[in-house]
Parts: sequence; structure tokens; C-alpha cells
Amino acid sequence: MLSNMDAIATIAVKDTAKASQFYEHKLGFKRRANMGDEVITYTSGKTIFNIYRSGFAGTNKATALCWAVGSEFDRVLAALRSKGVAFEHYNLPGMKREGDVHTSDGIRVAWFKDPDGNVLNIIDR
Repeated sequence: MLSNMDAIATIAVKDTAKASQFYEHKLGFKRRANMGDEVITYTSGKTIFNIYRSGFAGTNKATALCWAVGSEFDRVLAALRSKGVAFEHYNLPGMKREGDVHTSDGIRVAWFKDPDGNVLNIIDR
């Protein structure tokens, strides 16, 4: 029933104005729409994601949003670093860490957080 429908990621934030600074100025997204101070919509490639004000912001300890950047991985990683994005370091089974990049079976991943602690990542797929 839903497999042919587009999905929209939604990310809870405490303060949409503060979060929008991160998503727009550090990650480079352009605002597509907003519903007052409650919801801001962005386009990422052919998909849409929302940030929305919630008292539960930052409570998800798992990855909330992932960008498959393919061969642009190193360029995107460097661009994020140049904007002051700090990367997370995890001890994960079956993964090695090389600086900020986690590797396993030829896959490269780097995790970072938004100002509310939502976990985001890039992957070289």
C-alpha cells in the first residue's frame, strides 16, 4: 500500500530558528516552505524532509537522516568540516575508524549531530 508512495523524513528540534541556521548555513539547504515557527520543509535531491518544533527533540539516539553521497564522500566530508561540523566517533562491531570515518566491508560512513543532538550521517553509497 505505501511502497509506491514517497516518504518524508521528519526531525524534531527544540527551536526551528536555531535549527534552520544549521541546516541552511552549515549543510547548505534552501528552505522550501514553512508553517510559521512550527515546521520548516527542505528538499534534498528528489526527497523532502521537515524539521519541526517538539519537546521530544534530540531524544532519538539512532540515525535520523542519511545522505548517500557516493563518490562525493570526501568532498562532502571536507565541506562539512570547513563549516565547523563536528563528527561523532563510535565503537561499532565490525567497523574500523580512520579519523572521522567509520569503515566496514568497503563502506565509508561519517556521523554528525545537529544542534539538538539528532544523529545524521553521510555514506559513500
